[in-house]
Amino acid sequence: MTENAVEVRSLCKSFGSVKSNQNVSLELKKGEILALLGENGSGKSTFVNMLSGIYRPDSGKILIYGNEVEFYSPEDAIQAGIGMVHQHVKLVKVMTALENITLGEKQAGFFVNKKKIQKKIEEIEEKYGFKIPLNKRVYEMSISEMQTVEIIKMLYHGAKIVILDEPTAVLTPQETKMLFDVLRRMKEAGCSIIIITHKLNEVMEISDRVTVLQKGKVSGTVKTSETFQEELAGMMIGGKVSIDFEYVKAPRSEKPVLEVKNLTAMGKLDGILLDNLSFDSFGGEILGVAGIVGSGQKELCEVLTGLYAASGSALFEGHELLHMNPREIKKLGIRMNFVPEDRLGMGLVGGMDLTNNIILRSYDSQPGFFIDRKAGDKIAKEIVSRYGVSTPSIHQSVRKLSGGNIQKILVAREIEMNPKFLIVSYPFRGLDIGSTRNIIAILNEQKKKGVAILLIAEDLDQLCSISDRIMVLHDGRNMGIVDPREVSKEKIGIMMMGKEA
Repeated sequence: MTENAVEVRSLCKSFGSVKSNQNVSLELKKGEILALLGENGSGKSTFVNMLSGIYRPDSGKILIYGNEVEFYSPEDAIQAGIGMVHQHVKLVKVMTALENITLGEKQAGFFVNKKKIQKKIEEIEEKYGFKIPLNKRVYEMSISEMQTVEIIKMLYHGAKIVILDEPTAVLTPQETKMLFDVLRRMKEAGCSIIIITHKLNEVMEISDRVTVLQKGKVSGTVKTSETFQEELAGMMIGGKVSIDFEYVKAPRSEKPVLEVKNLTAMGKLDGILLDNLSFDSFGGEILGVAGIVGSGQKELCEVLTGLYAASGSALFEGHELLHMNPREIKKLGIRMNFVPEDRLGMGLVGGMDLTNNIILRSYDSQPGFFIDRKAGDKIAKEIVSRYGVSTPSIHQSVRKLSGGNIQKILVAREIEMNPKFLIVSYPFRGLDIGSTRNIIAILNEQKKKGVAILLIAEDLDQLCSISDRIMVLHDGRNMGIVDPREVSKEKIGIMMMGKEA
């Protein structure tokens, strides 16, 4: 019997002229946690999509427990014992945990034996240390609970090989610890796990071995116990790199650029979204915002940019923003620029090229009926050069670029408008260390120029490294503003969960 749960030999996959995977070979042993690392666009997603039956390889072989397999659909992969937990949950939110776990199960006859099903789920929970209210609807759950449902669903349907794509992206430190405890119990029970993450400290903590992809090829596989973070980062980019994020101290304005008092926003169905929120933001500083997803970050951004109604006060250089719509705010000459978390929804138009996405932000300020495309081309070329955007042409569709390059374009477009206040929402989500450092450098340059920056991010390591102060939100309330150089990440995590520090 082979000791490998998965063996991949010379797997290749191309999309047109783009070679996403080139002769990728790796092994996943039984009862092992293997971390899969690589820069954005290195081929990680393509690889796991082939392993989970979403894509078919152009060539190469996949062996499961020594037997060669061919997958024509995700159902084929599930039948072979492979389950994948995606970065964005694939659950039906109006259904309960129990209904989602059993969804797609083929039952004999017309009746479902709920007691038998519940007993099987309870056995899985007891074996791996899970605990989830089975009758709770998904839309009422935290992200951590949703992930737990996804994992239980995989195990319920017989998965012994589990792939997790960025599972800790939106978890608190405490929730991450709980997830890792579960993964260790799964490993002890004989499960084999592939985990994709950009957080090198988590790779060192949870994995047994690490395989690194670079430009669609395997650049190396190492035992975690025999490597260190800087070496892994170097394998990812093909050279030496520092893993530390630079904190820049800049002169802070004497008066706040933005003064928010008693900000309250109500949802149509969700009750209070922002609860009497007050804070100040100064020029020359980064005010980080920490909080579990759904704690009011999105609503705060939308209120400050005129997209959502609220009561209270938000004074920007003496102008009350709550009485204005986005166009009125812009006409005042207030450069309150917003980099949203939804890059290709609220941020950019994926089907348009770089030039047209630039023009979209300023078309209404151009005189007459004609748009100056030459000026748009000039700005687009400057952005490509100044911010290191990797693209074959400024006329390439934005959606065809990597996540890191899309993020650079989005941030650069707003910065080129010379903002006094910059709201940046989840700029590092899903980015590799190189792209993250580029975005941080851009933000630090703006900070040096005296720009006030409101930074919303879920990675506490990054947030604590570059922020001057951190405001912690929970259920729309300000749990406190702390100095990240004086307060531990664990303490911030406790505040994120709604408890007093």
